[in-house]
Amino acid sequence: MAGERKIVIENIRRVLLKEYLMKKTERAGFGGLDIQRTPLGTRVTLLAERPGLVIGRRGKSIKGLTQDMITKFEFDNPQIEVEEVKNPAVNAQIMADKLASALERGWHFRRAGHSTVRRIMESGARGCQVTISGKLTGRRHRTEKFKQGHIKHCGEPKFIWMKEGFSVAKVKLGVIGVKVLIMQSDAKLPDEIDIIPPSVEEAAETPSEEVTEGEEEAEEESVAEDKEAEAEEAKGKVKEEEPKEEKAEEAPPKEEKPKKEKAEEAPPKEEKPKKEDG
Repeated sequence: MAGERKIVIENIRRVLLKEYLMKKTERAGFGGLDIQRTPLGTRVTLLAERPGLVIGRRGKSIKGLTQDMITKFEFDNPQIEVEEVKNPAVNAQIMADKLASALERGWHFRRAGHSTVRRIMESGARGCQVTISGKLTGRRHRTEKFKQGHIKHCGEPKFIWMKEGFSVAKVKLGVIGVKVLIMQSDAKLPDEIDIIPPSVEEAAETPSEEVTEGEEEAEEESVAEDKEAEAEEAKGKVKEEEPKEEKAEEAPPKEEKPKKEKAEEAPPKEEKPKKEDG
């Protein structure tokens, strides 16, 4: 149990340090924190939208933060490095802080949510989701979500490519929580496949498919010869075809029935003597 307690205590100390630095660098645009333990001490990388405010004049502010890490959080030999955020609109924590400040200034939550999503997507993100929860329009608590593009809520892509930021807006009706999820522009999903073209060496090893003029003529002649041979074979097949089957034997002629003899001719009628004119 001793080892587990050490892990819990170390994580609590890191969370408290993150909250402390967020408050101290609020004006500079806190963008994230990375803590690594090295043999020489503890290296802390702080992301900020305006690193000049974190460093201060002649490094006065950063020296004060280093001293606080030693006295308040008991880190051994801390070294703070400040890096500038190149594209603040794709940083989830910076956008969450800006959305919370817009709500505190009196922006309507729908207008603020849609404008934040539009700004994030125009900056090149593959997807984003903005969640605003609290007493938005009345005494009853509710949650509103604004999303666009690809969003992953579980699995390995969620832990690798989804960045999360959280902030709190203090308004007249109470406290409003703001949560921003952003999928990075260089995110590669498992179902996306890239086809890699062959390298120069592989292309050189494969035989070239270029055909010279002489080879083209030879191919044309061979094709013509093949066609002539096929035509001759077809003619030979036609001649060798067996004669058509003889017609079915003709049926024997039907026996002619003897015609009935004509009735005997009647004897000629005797002409009656004409009466003489008297």
